[in-house]
Amino acid sequence: MGLSQSRSMVTPELMQKTGFTAEQIEHLHRRFIYLTGDKPVLSKKDFEKVPDLKQNPIRDKIKNAFFDKRNLGTGSRGYESEINFEQFLIIMSYFRPMGGRLDEENISSCRKDKLRFLFNMYDTDNDSKITLEEYRNVVEELLSGNLHIEKETARSIADGAMMEAASICVGQMEPNQIYEGITFEDFLKIWEGIDIETKMHVRFLNMETIPSCH
Repeated sequence: MGLSQSRSMVTPELMQKTGFTAEQIEHLHRRFIYLTGDKPVLSKKDFEKVPDLKQNPIRDKIKNAFFDKRNLGTGSRGYESEINFEQFLIIMSYFRPMGGRLDEENISSCRKDKLRFLFNMYDTDNDSKITLEEYRNVVEELLSGNLHIEKETARSIADGAMMEAASICVGQMEPNQIYEGITFEDFLKIWEGIDIETKMHVRFLNMETIPSCH
């Protein structure tokens, strides 16, 4: 698809909805067309064209996040089978860095959106909680490339992290009290003071020229 056709995808509505400039929308449209093979919709299979993603231990969760109805605003549960370019832009907008000119309210809103995206990626069963099993799964996947860490060790790391989350969010627990899982409110507390910028990037799509949240 040529540059003129790429520019035809740029509309004031898309710019307003996603925060991207016309130039960045053109850039992402070229990426979109490369992934889809000039089709109007993107499927999970299309992500096989991304070399860096193949090396990512949580690649399946990243792919699913692009089709998660919660992230797309199309529903509260489940996944879309395919997404169009506008929906692709909506997902990519979660990865825009927070600019230095934002006021405190906008920074807080932008940060919350990013954390909601991460929360949804971990909450795979859509029950509004990250359970111990879900967290174990994430940790095991993240450590899967390290041959020196056994599965039981990874599970212990996840268990320890959940205990720490409980202490942060619930405080001193009773002996028989069970921490059922990390809610989004808990998630916000856990991430308080942590730099979200270093955790959310999509190098495989070359986001160096993407503008900041505004």
